[in-house]
Amino acid sequence: MKKGIHPEYDMVTVRCVCGNEVTTRSTSKGELNIEICAACHPFYTGKQKLVDSAGRVERFLRKYGDNRTTS
Repeated sequence: MKKGIHPEYDMVTVRCVCGNEVTTRSTSKGELNIEICAACHPFYTGKQKLVDSAGRVERFLRKYGDNRTTS
């Protein structure tokens, strides 16, 4: 590797909304805030969970209506 052309890796704390904290190295400074991590992601936990942080589901239901049927 050439000297002086690569970014510095600093220790960074990654904080999830669920409360999980991970310390890792990154080129970004400070701390990172994320909405979902491996501790709360449905794929890793095996629990069905709706993750809609942008309100897309509500916007879809307002536009097209709630036509769900229960069988």
